[in-house]
Amino acid sequence: MESIKINVMQKLLKANDAIADEIRNSLKNKGIFFVNLMSSPGSGKTTLIEETARKLGKKIKVIEGDIQTTLDAERLQKLGVPAYQINTGPFGGDCHLEAAWIKTAIDELGMDDLEILFVENIGNLVCPAEFDVGAHLNVLLISVTEGEDKPLKYPLAFQVSKLCLITKTDLLPLKRFSLEKLRQNIKKANPACAVIEVSAHDGVGLESWFEILKHKPGM
Repeated sequence: MESIKINVMQKLLKANDAIADEIRNSLKNKGIFFVNLMSSPGSGKTTLIEETARKLGKKIKVIEGDIQTTLDAERLQKLGVPAYQINTGPFGGDCHLEAAWIKTAIDELGMDDLEILFVENIGNLVCPAEFDVGAHLNVLLISVTEGEDKPLKYPLAFQVSKLCLITKTDLLPLKRFSLEKLRQNIKKANPACAVIEVSAHDGVGLESWFEILKHKPGM
């Protein structure tokens, strides 16, 4: 029985990867930069997108992934940012998004007047890292409230990400937290992963984030 499960998963991932490649190439040909944001719940993905939209203008669209509710999509729509909600609760509550769902969302959102497409993946450091959604850049957010050991406990999420944003750094004075230890653990999980410290509250590091988006790495 175990080998059957493995074979089924391999077929599922292979089919997913084919759709992901189709998405990646199609968006590249249209000059649209696609960024996949992953993190634990509450690390600041929606807030980061809000600040990015305020800085870079309205040519941004977002695919929101959650098990339930449309709260994050509603926040973005209030800023004038088009957002498409994917809820997995009605289909068993999957803790990740798949490329086929992303393709449907892109078709619904449309690609007119679009420069940057974000997917705010479901809050989880395990499942989203296993499924390629067709992004040009995987970005992992980890807040200073989560602890320095997360890269060692959940290495795959860091291994598939080219950039890690350490968020909520304005809370450091209130925490016993070692940025240096976290950086070391990130490098243990993925020596090639770039790291930026950011705070949406006081703006630290956001200009570096905006510059990365302007250069569109991975396209």
